[in-house]
Amino acid sequence: MAVIGIDLGGTKIAGAVFETSGQVIAEHSALLDHRSGSEVGALVVDCLHRLMAKAGTVDAIGIAVPGISHPTTGHVWAPNIEGWGDYPLRDEIRASLSYEDVPVVVESDRSCCIMGEAWHGAARGCRNAIFLTVGTGIGAGILVDGRVLHGAHDIGGAIGWMALDRPWDEKYRACGCFEYYASGDGIARYARDLLAERTEYDGALRRLGAQALSAHDVFVAQEHGDGLAVAVLERAVSLWGMATANLVSLFNPERIIFGGGVFGPAVRFLDDIEREAKRWAQPISVTQVALAPSALGGAAAMHGAGHFALRAQNSGVA
Repeated sequence: MAVIGIDLGGTKIAGAVFETSGQVIAEHSALLDHRSGSEVGALVVDCLHRLMAKAGTVDAIGIAVPGISHPTTGHVWAPNIEGWGDYPLRDEIRASLSYEDVPVVVESDRSCCIMGEAWHGAARGCRNAIFLTVGTGIGAGILVDGRVLHGAHDIGGAIGWMALDRPWDEKYRACGCFEYYASGDGIARYARDLLAERTEYDGALRRLGAQALSAHDVFVAQEHGDGLAVAVLERAVSLWGMATANLVSLFNPERIIFGGGVFGPAVRFLDDIEREAKRWAQPISVTQVALAPSALGGAAAMHGAGHFALRAQNSGVA
């Protein structure tokens, strides 16, 4: 038996053929190169067929998408892909297949990340765990009693909108308060805000120029003791800790896994995040949780998509 797992991101697509044990037997990846709409759909189909050619018989297909997957229709809302406000991805995949009975599962990337880590990553053996992904945006894949929490309309885990500050500001409308400051884009954005406020600051980030700033630049400057970068990341650590506390108090997980491009360089702050979380969280629950970096890194969603495919094949769900 072989299944395919594909992770569609905002800038690239990566897929693999998995044996039931989780062993990867073939891989393929490609850049989106500013594609939009049906061009991205065609790229997904191309990736799928390249993998099928390497695998021979495929028993199920799983796709991780960067947004919301509607399980009834198989349509996808992906805000970082132009033209994907309500894209019929599952129908397009099925139309490309020469046989119709293969299960096709489309899931959010955050759900796939926690499923991948639970399959054979940092959450292996856990029935209650959370994958907190911090990249361009922020989301959480939540495993409760062995089941991925989707919510009524598959929007569960959109924690970038956690209210972690007051008063509310219009600037939070597009991405949420938490994401505004503590995502990869948010770290660069808050650095630009402080550059505008602190006219007396003349450090490394000023010399780079506000529009050119990236989260990577902020991490590098912080390591060299730059005061503005230190302030930006202190705020991010505080918010990551508060969010961790809220998740611990709500779900009493065994483990919280930190992943996405920001963790990465932010792994060095896990002890600080834990200290901050202990200030806010339910006092017994916070002693029962372990914080850990992702074991699968950028491949977590791809592995999770593969596991969703395997589960669908075993259950006969199409």
